[in-house]
Amino acid sequence: MLGCKAGQIPVLIMSSFEDADTEETVTSLQMTLYHPGHQRSGIFQSIRFFNRERLPTSEVVKFGRNSNTCRYTFQDKQVSRVQFSLQLFKKFNSSVVSFEIKNMSKKISLLVDNKELGYLNKMDLPDKCMIRFGDYQFLVEKEDGESLEFFEIQFSLSTKPLLQENNWLSQEPIPECGSYSSCLTLNNSPMEVGENEW
Repeated sequence: MLGCKAGQIPVLIMSSFEDADTEETVTSLQMTLYHPGHQRSGIFQSIRFFNRERLPTSEVVKFGRNSNTCRYTFQDKQVSRVQFSLQLFKKFNSSVVSFEIKNMSKKISLLVDNKELGYLNKMDLPDKCMIRFGDYQFLVEKEDGESLEFFEIQFSLSTKPLLQENNWLSQEPIPECGSYSSCLTLNNSPMEVGENEW
């Protein structure tokens, strides 16, 4: 009575594949962390590395020293109780969700790429960027998903400074002549240098 005709089996298999295809993808943040003292001081001991964590999109994710307030904490007295927060939002006329980053520290400025955020300043988080405060470096990479219910965060740890590793925002000193191109032009011709300029 429960037997199936041979032609029905492929239909059942196909429908399960269709269900898998229709499952929503989830927006994810990959955060690579670096701090020069991470090995000896256990700064990141409360961070679960290489563990993909799924969070509701309504959650404001806080990073800082206070474990009662912050989801992700750093064992470091130099860090503010709440250092910064991330919140998901959806722009008008866009199907893609974005993140907003806000500096919650009164004592430490937050650098997002080359933009400095003071206390309570906020901005849209670029899809790939470097977040810095104190000796901390976070390389953040966002992968878009469709879900409006959840997003995911995964942490990895770098043993080398991320700025050097990725040649990120290399802060080359600007020569006294103002720009590299004018210096190159000047350096092609002999220059007299006075004794006081050495």
